[in-house]
Amino acid sequence: MPTPAPPPGRQGIPTPPGGHALWVDPDELRQVHVSPSASLPVSEEISAGGLVVDDDDVPRAAVIARRNRGGRLEWCLPKGHLEGDETPEEAAVREIREETGIQGTVESHVGTIDYWFTGDDRRVHKVVHHFLLRAVGGILTVEDDPDQEAEAAAWIPLDELESRLAYPNERRIAHAAHEALRGRPTWTHVSSSITTHRASDA
Repeated sequence: MPTPAPPPGRQGIPTPPGGHALWVDPDELRQVHVSPSASLPVSEEISAGGLVVDDDDVPRAAVIARRNRGGRLEWCLPKGHLEGDETPEEAAVREIREETGIQGTVESHVGTIDYWFTGDDRRVHKVVHHFLLRAVGGILTVEDDPDQEAEAAAWIPLDELESRLAYPNERRIAHAAHEALRGRPTWTHVSSSITTHRASDA
């Protein structure tokens, strides 16, 4: 008997940064009682990060490698939660410095990734603001990452960045930043709804 094709809409499900695309076996859903997500409490999470770019003849951005849930290293943009009364800009500068060792100054806001996910006990609305920064000092290192999630850092030429980043949403952010540096500023907003267990994103 041939295997039935997946229902329409299964393909093209967006992947949150640090997360995983969702596909659930319908047979598994029949075996497990799932509480309606509408009954779960909702919390808001805001993070910030982005691209810090140097002034070499070939512009490069400092990015980090984190290990995903499958144990594989994936290149991604530095980012993290706002702390205290930080603005997104202040958090982006701090997170990029902690995770890459590079001090930067904010040039512009290049995009936002906005999505929902559902964990065991809550629904979370996650918003990640991304900025373009100019490098003004520091040495490339992950030694100062307080969470010790970044395992490596590297300067990657902007022309190569979209092919190196692991997540499609972050590749769109990198493209917007590259266009801004070329004098063709764009702004991108990626919005999606994901029903999955919490991923190890920032």
